[in-house]
Amino acid sequence: MTDQVDRILQQWHVAKPGLDVSPMAVIGRLSRATSAVDQRIAATLARHGLDPSTFDVLATLLRSGPAHQLTPVELARDAMISTSAVAQRLKKIEQLGYITRQPSPVDGRGTLVALTPSGIRIVESALPEHVETERAVLGVLTSAEQRQLATLLQKISDSAVGATVP
Repeated sequence: MTDQVDRILQQWHVAKPGLDVSPMAVIGRLSRATSAVDQRIAATLARHGLDPSTFDVLATLLRSGPAHQLTPVELARDAMISTSAVAQRLKKIEQLGYITRQPSPVDGRGTLVALTPSGIRIVESALPEHVETERAVLGVLTSAEQRQLATLLQKISDSAVGATVP
């Protein structure tokens, strides 16, 4: 089965016959898969009135433990986003009434971000459908293939983090 990436590779073979463009097969498909998965997840979350970044913050707080609260730095680390991105997201999510921000009882200069009851309800409402969307996307792979893909993607991710551009 030929796809757009195969066509792009063929074009490169014609345009630059001496250049090995084989990495484009993996990176191109990874990029296309990411885009397709992102679109499906966004559509699922939109049915709940959420966007992926809002869901990510709410889900991170939900899984953080029974208090459902973290500092912005912990939230950035656990949601795998920058601290500046957290600050922007928190303002929006607080306006929606899904979180509160309060001074930290441990460090008066710090802040604790906590889920509100409506934040808990919305994320718990969206979570099962979100997981089912992910399951459906991965349904073309066996369990063993899913584990293998997760391992391979982690290997790529680990090697890319902090790598310098040639």
